[in-house]
Amino acid sequence: MNSKVKIWGLGIGPGDPELITLKARKILQNVDVIAYPALDGGESLVRSIAEPHFIKKQEEIKISIPMLVDRYPAQDIYDAAALKVSMAVEAGKSVAILCEGDPFFYGSFMYLFVRLTEKYLVEVVPGVTSLAACSSALALPLAARNDVISVIPGPLDEKALEEKLLATNVAAIIKVGRHLGKIKRILRRIGVVDNAHYIERASMDNQNIRRLSELEDDSAPYFSMIIVRLSGEIVEL
Repeated sequence: MNSKVKIWGLGIGPGDPELITLKARKILQNVDVIAYPALDGGESLVRSIAEPHFIKKQEEIKISIPMLVDRYPAQDIYDAAALKVSMAVEAGKSVAILCEGDPFFYGSFMYLFVRLTEKYLVEVVPGVTSLAACSSALALPLAARNDVISVIPGPLDEKALEEKLLATNVAAIIKVGRHLGKIKRILRRIGVVDNAHYIERASMDNQNIRRLSELEDDSAPYFSMIIVRLSGEIVEL
């Protein structure tokens, strides 16, 4: 551990506790304070992933995050969380902020990073992303040769989502949730629904993998992804 660093953003990986990196584990076991996001009124997924690696009783900062479309109430929560982290650092304590997957790949940590990095030295420790975990669980190579792969958020409006799908070879559609019905409708319309693979809770004990065409539901868990090949190279190794 760098003795000058007092704050770390730790990528904890996609869900399987064994997919945490050695570096993240070492830092986790040596810091004074562990901070982590949790859904408002609920448990923390990222804490449950990291908990098997805890070796001592440490101070914890729970950051309750509401799942809101309007970003501004959440900004107040990140302001308050950054203040709590700052107070711990000013008291001479080291802090690890946990994040599912990788901190800078759609991770909530980035909102704390921009609030803390101007005043403190913050080190980001990368983690295994959900994209990598989904590809491996599906035994589905993501891209070959000159393929273009796009990560597309499911909440995009229908027109924008279709345009982005048509502009890539391989798409990973994230944040599926209540947008599943819309996504299926678009993929049927452009003729690639049979190429689409659905996976939820990748690498966890309750992982679920299906062909998208087999799904009858129009909603899915937040931690779900659809990977679809639209064009490009077929992998020939």
